Amino acid sequence: MKSLTAILTILFAFSSLTAQENLTAKQIADKSFNATKLEGSEAVSTMTIIDSKGRERVRKIAQVTKLYQNGDTEKKLIRFLSPADVKGTGLLTYDYNDKDDDIWLYMPALRKTRRIISSGKAKSFMGSEFSYADITPPTLDDFNYKKSGEEEVAGTICWKIEMIPNNDDIADENGFSKKISFIGKNDFVIRKAIYYDLDKELHKELTVKEIKKLDLKNHKYRPMHIVIVNKQNDRKSILKVDKIQFKPYVKDEYFSTRYLERE
Repeated sequence: MKSLTAILTILFAFSSLTAQENLTAKQIADKSFNATKLEGSEAVSTMTIIDSKGRERVRKIAQVTKLYQNGDTEKKLIRFLSPADVKGTGLLTYDYNDKDDDIWLYMPALRKTRRIISSGKAKSFMGSEFSYADITPPTLDDFNYKKSGEEEVAGTICWKIEMIPNNDDIADENGFSKKISFIGKNDFVIRKAIYYDLDKELHKELTVKEIKKLDLKNHKYRPMHIVIVNKQNDRKSILKVDKIQFKPYVKDEYFSTRYLERE
């Protein structure tokens, strides 16, 4: 009986590996986008922005997320806690699977919420090397995908997935002509990404230094430490999660422009 169980286990593992190998580049990208979507979460993070001369600006950020419509929509509220010059600044995003995202930015100094239109998603997020497009996953069908081999990143075997905008408008909107993602074969979590600008020159490199599995049942993860380096101007931004809690039952009231403007 033990030998039969062992054989069945091996066969199951083999069939799972075969199924993974048969995945298309687009299916891998889709699984990667979903691998970090939690039913609900609350977190506090530190963002460090470093200029080309090594000078640092440090910002504390609170974030809350929740899934809606069976996971087809992820709503996210980001609020800056410090320092004083950015305290109260907030970003509210509705990330949709099949259409353009809704993004609102609240600036306390102006006491006004403005909508971030699609053409503005490539802009810097609060002076960092992260763009608004980096804050939410893209619309899957806006890009072509291609497998370009495998590579080990920090001890993890990854697929190399090329992601190329379908047209110039989408490239302009997202701020890159090509993105190469290094996606873990076991967990579908991105370990590294390389961005090329609209002139097809190397632009930015993102590295995930730490990952944590938060939803054990559904195999969902969150990156805990991300470094993004601008290869053209030597600027760097670091986002490190100080604490995070998996909470499936996050309040709906967080995800409104009214709450966004609350100080």
